[in-house]
Amino acid sequence: MYVTMDRYENDWDVVKRGWDAQVLGEAPYKFKSALEAVKTLRAEPNANDQYLPPFVIVDDSGNAVGPVLDGDAVATINFRADRMVMLAKALEYADFDKFDRVGVPKIRYAGMLQYGGELKLPSRYLVSPPEIERTSGEYLVKNGIRTFACSETVKFGHVTFFWNGNRSGYFDETKEEYVEIPSDSGITFNVAPKMKALEIAEKARDAILSGKFDQVRVNLPNGDMVGHTGDIEATVVACKAADEAVKIILDAVEQVGGIYLVTADHGNAEDMVKRNKSGKPLLDKSGGIQILTSHTLQPVPVAIGGPGLHPGVKFRTDIQTPGLANVAATVMNLHGFEALQTTSQPSLKWLRTKCWPFAMSKFCCCSS
Repeated sequence: MYVTMDRYENDWDVVKRGWDAQVLGEAPYKFKSALEAVKTLRAEPNANDQYLPPFVIVDDSGNAVGPVLDGDAVATINFRADRMVMLAKALEYADFDKFDRVGVPKIRYAGMLQYGGELKLPSRYLVSPPEIERTSGEYLVKNGIRTFACSETVKFGHVTFFWNGNRSGYFDETKEEYVEIPSDSGITFNVAPKMKALEIAEKARDAILSGKFDQVRVNLPNGDMVGHTGDIEATVVACKAADEAVKIILDAVEQVGGIYLVTADHGNAEDMVKRNKSGKPLLDKSGGIQILTSHTLQPVPVAIGGPGLHPGVKFRTDIQTPGLANVAATVMNLHGFEALQTTSQPSLKWLRTKCWPFAMSKFCCCSS
């Protein structure tokens, strides 16, 4: 959250802090070992893994032991593209201008995958990127479904790039509209936990009431992004903001006689305590409860409703391994298309998630 891996060009200072430490070997903190670094920095008040400051390991003379030098090979092993594209640009582009790199070593760089398909970035990669075809977004647009997608910067790619199979841009500009609301930058998410939930909800409401779209999809990031900070009080504020945003969207769906689907792709804010195998909270050395800042693994419910929902619709009970794969097919069915039916394919049961409202003027979907 603080060093190297920003996403969607929200805050280039994050990448610069990583570049300075990892490439140049310069950082505000210097230690003789990684163990010493983590123990020291974690001992600071309110410290957690998500927001540790940059540090470098130095030798007895105080020089960084691992800067990137001419002739080095660099491999970034991330599988997902979202938090690697910005660093890949800094490593590969000769005409890079987002921050002063100071020194640019002559390296041989490869990514685990090619992170930016349209950008062909990086030019060298270890594994060919997966070709994801016939996504629901492409299928619906090519069948005349008019689509509106919106989120703030930190999750904008989740309703566009990821949703469309790691593909940037529109399938058909005449039938799609994507709106990105700039996220706060330069602060941690618990400082302004309401984030842009209200603005996202208002954009979705206006899109639904306009009558111009058949599907409206948004992502409300609050529970996930603020949950990662470990600040429980701020996370409560974040969840309330998301609740209020969802209500605005669902009220609009009600007005137009549409259908809503609210779900997520994993949990986070619902349990912020580390637990042992029996479910009891883990304590730190001082007796305090250990705070959980990572995603949780509990099943997350999906809510489907609205005046446009046929009274005969019900949840399937024959799905052996329900999950996110079921969302797209459920959406397709609610739009009036027929999804493939197998025992491991789409149902409306339980999903591992965050909060996604989907809506429709005919259909609306929300997530976070």
